[in-house]
Amino acid sequence: MDTSKDKFYIPLIVIISVVIPIVVVILLIIPESGRGALGNIDVSSLPLFHAVLNGTTAIMLLLGYYFIRNKRIKVHRFCMLTAFVLSAVFLGSYVTYHYSTGHTPFEGEGLIRYFYFSILISHITLAVTIIPLALLAIYRALTDQIQKHRKIVKWTFPIWLYVAITGVLVYLFMIPYY
Repeated sequence: MDTSKDKFYIPLIVIISVVIPIVVVILLIIPESGRGALGNIDVSSLPLFHAVLNGTTAIMLLLGYYFIRNKRIKVHRFCMLTAFVLSAVFLGSYVTYHYSTGHTPFEGEGLIRYFYFSILISHITLAVTIIPLALLAIYRALTDQIQKHRKIVKWTFPIWLYVAITGVLVYLFMIPYY
């Protein structure tokens, strides 16, 4: 178990976990007049790309869980790092899309509206929560702090899986409005 780097990486994880949501909120609330155009780049297919990233992340998380249960640590590690990279690509692409297009309102009415917003709000809240959890889980694994890794992934795995799956659901709800 290597804890010698904790004094540097734990505060760094905290800083990243605070800065990312703040930057995302700032980029998303910039008035339309202050938004940057991406030239002739068509971003209309990015919501589908985001759903594919989220769906693939969910699959990688489930595969990672399967492989660790079968003590296939190297394949587990590959799956989990792939899920992390996919999530990072999603975040960059998500910010790019919303920075260039603004907000797309959900126009559903009635019960479906309440259902959509309950999923969306829980998705966003837990997406913010998953940042420090995933970073810390990966850090603990890479520094061979396996007991600490196991403790945190009991929370990280289900939350991350929920965020990935609900990301796909949000896309499916929003298809008519893109």
